[in-house]
Amino acid sequence: MNATIAPSPWPAPTPNASPRGPWRFAQVLPTPGGVVLRWVLRRNCALSPRQMLAVYGGLSALSLVIALFFWMHGAPLVLPFAGLEVLAFGIALLVCGRHAADNETLTLQDGLLQVEHHHGRRTHRAVFRALWVRVEPAHGDHSLVELSGQGQRAHVGRYLQPQARPALARELRQALRGDGGTLKDSDWN
Repeated sequence: MNATIAPSPWPAPTPNASPRGPWRFAQVLPTPGGVVLRWVLRRNCALSPRQMLAVYGGLSALSLVIALFFWMHGAPLVLPFAGLEVLAFGIALLVCGRHAADNETLTLQDGLLQVEHHHGRRTHRAVFRALWVRVEPAHGDHSLVELSGQGQRAHVGRYLQPQARPALARELRQALRGDGGTLKDSDWN
């Protein structure tokens, strides 16, 4: 009898990786029917929309003040180019802002795992039976986590750093193993 042991495609877990309790990424939401686990993975945005608008207004005002100074001193072409610059910067911020709310939401409730990927105005949704979901590394997709089952696939972890994706995969596996995906309040005490 021969046995071959293949190395895991995920790196080994680091000691003391999660001092915050059993769930590093999931939110535990109590409901009348039990407990819902929800993972919300979103982009890391440094500025809120209000702060971004303030930065845009300040930079635009500064650019136009400088352009007006040069226009008053005999360089009339500086002002139209400053206007184009402000317009191009505004368009770039709109495009960037459209994707600022991109996220992936995974919800485990009543034996079903629902995966939603919000990208701009588009939403891709997949629903899996928790008992049949396979969690493994995606091949050729920059080590995203692949969820597969029932003839469909979903890749998650786009908004996590690559070194955090194995921890997400372990956490998903642990949650999916727990009572077939049907979690109760007593599971958390």
